[in-house]
Amino acid sequence: MFSILDMFSIGVGPSSSHTVGPMRAAASFARSLAACRALDRVARVRVVLYGSLALTGLGHGTDRAVMAGLEGAEPATVDTDRLMDIRAHVEAEGGLLLAGERRIPFDYAHDMAFERWQRMAAHANGMRFQAFDAASSLVDEQVWYSIGGGFVRQGTPGDLMIGIHDRPMAPTPADAATGYGDGVPHPFRTCDELMAICRREGLDVAGVVWANETAMRPAADVRAALLDVWRVMRECVEHGCTSSQRVLPGGLDVPRRAPRMYERLTQSGDVLRRDDRRVDAALEASDAAWVNLFALAVSEENAGGGRIVTAPTNGSAGIIPAVLQYYWHFAAGADEDGVIRFLLTAGAVGYLFKRNASISGAEVGCQGEVGVACSMAAAGLAAVLGGTPGQVENAAEIGIEHNLGLTCDPVGGLVQIPCIERNAMGANTAINAVRMAMLGDGSHIVTLDQAIRTMKQTGEDMMAKYKETSEGGLAVNVVEC
Repeated sequence: MFSILDMFSIGVGPSSSHTVGPMRAAASFARSLAACRALDRVARVRVVLYGSLALTGLGHGTDRAVMAGLEGAEPATVDTDRLMDIRAHVEAEGGLLLAGERRIPFDYAHDMAFERWQRMAAHANGMRFQAFDAASSLVDEQVWYSIGGGFVRQGTPGDLMIGIHDRPMAPTPADAATGYGDGVPHPFRTCDELMAICRREGLDVAGVVWANETAMRPAADVRAALLDVWRVMRECVEHGCTSSQRVLPGGLDVPRRAPRMYERLTQSGDVLRRDDRRVDAALEASDAAWVNLFALAVSEENAGGGRIVTAPTNGSAGIIPAVLQYYWHFAAGADEDGVIRFLLTAGAVGYLFKRNASISGAEVGCQGEVGVACSMAAAGLAAVLGGTPGQVENAAEIGIEHNLGLTCDPVGGLVQIPCIERNAMGANTAINAVRMAMLGDGSHIVTLDQAIRTMKQTGEDMMAKYKETSEGGLAVNVVEC
């Protein structure tokens, strides 16, 4: 059964769909070999990456993530230093430690294949894992899809293949299996249903979600998990602001801006070091600059392969932490209960997008990443600033409406340009959406459900070159210039 906690998984950069998801899929494949006692028969494994994973996988570290996953690593606990240089480690150690148990040879040039001309029809992020014995006979074969936000779904080896630029024979179905089922007190599939529950039960969005989550696990566990997410977000901002790394990896030589920006902003007072979190007039006047800093710090940590929270994806991981830091440092009366309310509300909105559309840039473009994160952050902030359920929906709708059609065109296949700045813009858009929504009474013409449906349709109509393939937009023109 779905949990809001699934929308905020602790992972590693630079991409949830291209790094976190493939690592999880590879680890699942390796575990299954161990579970069926086939490890002793395996002499070689081969991985084929399709679609967006093949076209931008090198820049996103998909190959490294898969190798780590085959060794049994998980995104939340993987050794990030080893991950960055895993090819060299495997070479020096004489092979790959499959499932953390059996050392087998691994010839990167032969065993890691990037299929740039075909893709799986079911999703743009497809992977095929094959295990062979010493006689080159197939021991096992699995197909997996990384469907956005680090979520993965298993397919079948015989799944349909199409040309890299061909459209699927039918639109990718909504992830209807991932949702609140009958085992919770307030199941909902749409925002209209969620708003009806709020009216009927006299609850806010966070109250509805809290009731569902605590029906599945103890309340203390839910609270602890959400506060752990908040801890990792805060640490990520801190690391990004104080990093000694001055240039991001990948070859574009993009400089980290957060450390220098942090030095400049602290000349007027350090928001991160104010224990009492009282709003100082001088600091309040520069709150937008601090929001920019928070978002850039997290996005640069992600681009550098650091520990982050998918919120709901890695490419958009800076938006929710930035807006949460804005609440924590600039809102009167901010406390941990507010942080929990924020995350519960934001998670509900993210769930609606995931269930009824997509949070995969390879499927619907960046509107499904930055746009969704902006909508989630707006909903969370509106909730903790005292917004009604109607105002929360309004803020979320404003947040996505003005990101509709946003393309995913990373330069060099890296989560750097324009991704890092987009996080800062998305965070400030979320805050402004809340300001507009709070000035109204919650009534609005366009519903969040309508905006989500529009985002899905827009993503289906968008050309493949604008959906995380680095074959169009800035990815092409920056190189040409």
